[in-house]
Amino acid sequence: MKRVVSVSIGSSKRNHKVFANIKGVEFEIERIGTDGDIKKAIEIIKSLDGKVDAFGMGGIDIVLYGGGKNYVIREAIPIKNAAKKTPLVDGTGVKNTFEKWVIKYLQENNIIDFKGKTALVVCALDRYKLAEGLYEAGCKLLLGDALFALGIPFMIKSLKTFYYLAALLVPFIIKLPFSMLYPNDDKKEQNPKKLQKYWKYYEIADIIAGDYKYIQKYMPDSLEGKIIITNTITKEDVEDLKARKLKMLVTTTPEFDGRSFGTNVVEAILVALTGKRLEEMSQQEVEDLIKEIDFKPRVEIF
Repeated sequence: MKRVVSVSIGSSKRNHKVFANIKGVEFEIERIGTDGDIKKAIEIIKSLDGKVDAFGMGGIDIVLYGGGKNYVIREAIPIKNAAKKTPLVDGTGVKNTFEKWVIKYLQENNIIDFKGKTALVVCALDRYKLAEGLYEAGCKLLLGDALFALGIPFMIKSLKTFYYLAALLVPFIIKLPFSMLYPNDDKKEQNPKKLQKYWKYYEIADIIAGDYKYIQKYMPDSLEGKIIITNTITKEDVEDLKARKLKMLVTTTPEFDGRSFGTNVVEAILVALTGKRLEEMSQQEVEDLIKEIDFKPRVEIF
């Protein structure tokens, strides 16, 4: 049996373990959250290093893309370096291949007609291929990196502007504490007046896409008629979205026992299955393998 462990600096409340058969191979897939504690994440990785087949790193990325280059996030380096024997991945390879393909899949199978729709991508820095896919499918874009990640009241409305700003800002962003950039479960804004600056963009958008923690933190009470395209989703999240009258939920990663894990888990499965490190596989190999395994997006219409 192959064992994949996703060590996340996100909430331990979202911990989960499933068993799955993938291409005839039995897998144990587990997610362990550390509630924002990077030292604890490092300790867990060190304790399991060499004892599992692949690690996923959740709640933080190793790299951010800007100006045609990948920049390593400073706080991610000690987490990555904690794994000496077992391969560790953060999901970037899957994000940069599979998520764009998912948009084509949804369009070609007449699941969503993207033409003319407005898509809010809450944070495109680690989802730029998803944003590209939505644009190429015919969407008008609202890219929320400045507002949702940095608190700057500015909405980016074109990929050209996004890439220009990313080239300028990413070298500085990677030096910031990651807690400033990524939502923590224990830090939810409760003041409705503060939230209203985010709500209006949810109301404008037909499609809300990107990391679910960003989407969840700022979403209004009503999502009636909206489509969400995201990744990590629990059963409780699904019930919450139903209560908000969401029209359709798409997760770019497949469902295992009612749970859609993050892209880091999918990537770790590929590494464990092939016995190759991610850097040994081309983007085309990653995409071909995902198709061969028949990993398809999860689509729920409420």
